[in-house]
Amino acid sequence: MKIVIIGTNHAGIAAANTILEQYPEHEVVMLERNSNLSYLGCGTALWVGRQIDDYQGLFYTNDKEFSQKGARISIETEVKSIDFDNKMVHAQTKDGQTIEESYDKLILATGSLPIAPELPGNDLEGLHFLKLFQEGQAVDKALADESAKTVCVIGAGYIGVEIAEAAQRRGKKVHIFDAENNSLANYYDPEFAQLMDRNLEEHGIETHFGELAVEYIGENGKVTGLKTSKGTYEADVVINCIGFRANNDLGKDHLELFENGAYLVDRHFKTSDADVYAIGDCATNYSNAIQDTTYIALASNAVRSGIVAAHNIAGTELEGAGIQGSNGINIYDLKLVSTGLTLKAAEKSGIEVEYVDHEDTQFPGFMPENHKVKLRITYAKESRRIVGAQIASDYDVSLLVHMFSLAIQEEVTIDKLSLLDIFFLPHFNQPYNYITVAALKAGKDKKE
Repeated sequence: MKIVIIGTNHAGIAAANTILEQYPEHEVVMLERNSNLSYLGCGTALWVGRQIDDYQGLFYTNDKEFSQKGARISIETEVKSIDFDNKMVHAQTKDGQTIEESYDKLILATGSLPIAPELPGNDLEGLHFLKLFQEGQAVDKALADESAKTVCVIGAGYIGVEIAEAAQRRGKKVHIFDAENNSLANYYDPEFAQLMDRNLEEHGIETHFGELAVEYIGENGKVTGLKTSKGTYEADVVINCIGFRANNDLGKDHLELFENGAYLVDRHFKTSDADVYAIGDCATNYSNAIQDTTYIALASNAVRSGIVAAHNIAGTELEGAGIQGSNGINIYDLKLVSTGLTLKAAEKSGIEVEYVDHEDTQFPGFMPENHKVKLRITYAKESRRIVGAQIASDYDVSLLVHMFSLAIQEEVTIDKLSLLDIFFLPHFNQPYNYITVAALKAGKDKKE
């Protein structure tokens, strides 16, 4: 069987590796329009902010490795169209050579594209996006210019907040803007997101929430400012981090789409065309929190989707376990992690929920060093199954989110969590762990 994979970042790589290593009898063809593959974009801000020495470690594989494994791979090759009826992919190389590849099974791993606002002045020099490695290079070069004093970041999601920190670490005056009333609104309730807002402000970053960008201002073809719904600001560099949309250009006229334009897939990542699978940021997934189809673009989700699709294509039936959207961020010393639904997301999904908050220290009071921890557990009001969790601390509590992720996946109730066997040792935690105390609070609320 001949399997063609279009796109070779996290999802496409996971699919290719699975087939090549476990089903070597199949022919694998990989097509990639970029000049590189496997770029860990989540590390861009670390490199740009000089928290790591260089970008080399952000690539974890290359085209030669796949050639050695037996794949036929073409980089800098853009797929122009797909003839789904005749199972033929039409592509073009950088030097203009036409390539045609037939397929028995096709995997679309075309990822996502940055949302680009159509604002006046959008052709000015000095406007940037952050998705590809080359875009990270362009931002790094812009910040290296000593004449660039002020940076405006549009969008206070993960990428926006991270690049704002990076620019501040490079000695720039930084403004960050978002239409929402706080940062990280898609991942955290305001009580947690506001901790990040204060963190940014305490490090000299000027935050502008509830504020929409309306125009890029420039002189002589170069950006000099940003106009918003509330004011005008100087800017030598503008970085757009508004968000991403599923890249559905190749199949949108043939395949069934989700409400946001992503390819609609089943639990095997099969599309409405039985010979076409879609994985990663271009496709939907199944949310265990809402127990329905959703779209969450994360590298971890992409990898799992690639593995599941590959097994199904190769003949081993495997249903995806679903996702919770587990995520985390570390800015300066503040660490936030979450999984599942926020209160806003639960309301949007039509799920009536309750939540319990608890704040405590990580260690017993007699320990010489300690850290505050803030926890929220969200659960369905009727069934009391856990549907979300958020944790904030300057201590690394990130591993806890995996437990909550599994709890959501396995429909664990808040009451069952209250009796969880949690060990105690002063070096690690408290005898009355904040997870236990929070869950017991929910039990108390039930009785009342």
